[in-house]
Amino acid sequence: MHTSLLGKFILAFMLVALITAGLLAVSIRLTSVNRLSNLVADQQRSSLQTALTDYYSANGSWNGVTDEWQQMRTRGFPIQANPSTGQRNRVATNNYPPNQNRRNSFGLADAQGMVVVSPDPRMPVGSIVPADILKTGAPLMVNNQRVGTILDANAPPPFNPEENLFLQRTTNALFLAMGGALLVGLIMAIILSRTLIHPLQALTQAAQNITEGQLEQQVKVGAKDEIGQLATAFNRMSEEVARVNQQRRQMTADIAHDLRTPLTVIAGYVEAMRDGVLQPTEERLSLIYTEIERLQNLVGDLKMLTQADAGELPLHPLPIAPHSILERAAAPFQQRAEKQGVRLSVEADEHLPDICVDDARMMQVFGNLVSNALRYTPNGGEIHLAAQGSDGHVELTVWDNGAGIPQEDLPFIFDRFYRVDKSRSEGDESGLGLAIVKALVEAHGGSVRAESQLNKGTAVHILLKPA
Repeated sequence: MHTSLLGKFILAFMLVALITAGLLAVSIRLTSVNRLSNLVADQQRSSLQTALTDYYSANGSWNGVTDEWQQMRTRGFPIQANPSTGQRNRVATNNYPPNQNRRNSFGLADAQGMVVVSPDPRMPVGSIVPADILKTGAPLMVNNQRVGTILDANAPPPFNPEENLFLQRTTNALFLAMGGALLVGLIMAIILSRTLIHPLQALTQAAQNITEGQLEQQVKVGAKDEIGQLATAFNRMSEEVARVNQQRRQMTADIAHDLRTPLTVIAGYVEAMRDGVLQPTEERLSLIYTEIERLQNLVGDLKMLTQADAGELPLHPLPIAPHSILERAAAPFQQRAEKQGVRLSVEADEHLPDICVDDARMMQVFGNLVSNALRYTPNGGEIHLAAQGSDGHVELTVWDNGAGIPQEDLPFIFDRFYRVDKSRSEGDESGLGLAIVKALVEAHGGSVRAESQLNKGTAVHILLKPA
């Protein structure tokens, strides 16, 4: 049977309320009986203590107290001495109700601890009461001397009808309180359940919308609790999914464009040669071959990125000195840099530990970075390659003082086909250079990050573990 989350919440709250109210009711009922029993015992003990003290004061001993004890059980009147005649008289008082069966709950011992009136079959008349029991009994004092002790029986005194009525009413009140607790629990369960479930329903609806292709979904964050954190995380996920989807669409369009441009050139020349409009000269064939190479490079880059994503990129790592990598990476670009009027320099500590990398792949990484730096560094600018130690790692840096990258574009420059200048969709730039850098560095177990300020330059930092 399918039970909704709302039903489960309500059932859970009701069970908690029922169990809590039941435990409290049982606890109160039991303590009420015990407390009432103790109160009755204390009252009876106090009244009996007064009556027996008066008896001893009038008689000077406990002789004949057994008969008077039976009369107190029957009639409930305390014994007092007449000051003028010395005779013992029973005096009616409301403090000693006639239900004297409660006297069975008490006994009497004299000053020497001998039982005069037995409270319990285990303490017969004439037996000596143990000292520990005497200590717990109520002392009977006359003229500052202990003349006897009231003994308690194991069984508590019975309740009279009024006291039983009080307990019954207490029980009824507890049942009413339990019913009220259940009602309050039900109301609170409905309110709290709706408060908790409403955001979950909104998240569920948003997730269903995403599965139907509506990727840009945002849910209202109404609190900062765990559900609020879940909603915030969902919103960030939705934004990222929408961004990646848009990026995928843009990448598909870019790939189509980058493939279409050289194919158009090749098709145009081949068709013109086939129709005899153009002659297949060496220059024209060279141009066609250049476009074919461009297609091959693009396909090769995409294949390499796919292998890196799958963890299948073949690497042949060897220990290499960092300064050796940087010097060999800069050498092929020195002539181009001089032609552009850009100073290309290398600075690396020769005592840095070797790094274990695939030499060809690292040349590809720094080739892309230096090529990008030359593309955006103006005449008179500078490109600097450096290596240094950093927290147990080796940090390789390519820095330039070129155009820089806007801060809003900086987090995305390592994404595939991402172009800072959206108008640059032609030429040799495919938009895969920095994506290849990131994929190759991470394939070596390293990390890459970029820092940039607009019109001041860019620095790309590569962090690798030493060999």
